[in-house]
Amino acid sequence: MTVGIIIGIVVVVLILWLISMYNNFVKLRNLCDNAWAQIDVQLQRRIDLIPNLVETVKGYASHESGTFQAVTEARAAVANAKTPEEKMAADNALTGTLKTLFAVAEAYPELKANTNFQELQTELSNTEDKISYMRQSFNDVVMKYNNALQVFPANIFAGMFGFQPRQSFDAVAGAETAPKVQF
Repeated sequence: MTVGIIIGIVVVVLILWLISMYNNFVKLRNLCDNAWAQIDVQLQRRIDLIPNLVETVKGYASHESGTFQAVTEARAAVANAKTPEEKMAADNALTGTLKTLFAVAEAYPELKANTNFQELQTELSNTEDKISYMRQSFNDVVMKYNNALQVFPANIFAGMFGFQPRQSFDAVAGAETAPKVQF
């Protein structure tokens, strides 16, 4: 009788522990999804700002059509990307083309003095700051989630429950090199 009660208690405790572990995985996965959604919102904000910025620069530098085309294509790639991994890659490409666009703008002092351009540049800069913050937040949550999946004994059950590790948002290739600034 007492052996049966002890076995029953152990089974109940084990079941409660598994439920708790599963619920923790779900919560962390949902935090990852939410953190990605926040990045997605800021990426959408940025791609909404870009056409206005491009049109403003076009008015001053219409002969830079290759740059405008590259920005437009990179913007479309971000908008059309389906998975977080595709969006990460497309966003990195867009960041590079935006640098080129701003390099073009640097050659036109009257453009840099244009109020509309300055406001758009400020909005884009603020959005870039938000994207950077959201990337950090996303990577922190992904690290917590991946750690929860990989520690023993949770790693044994994570695969059985169908939980897979997530990829963090990596820096753009070459980001470790400081840009050269000349006055």
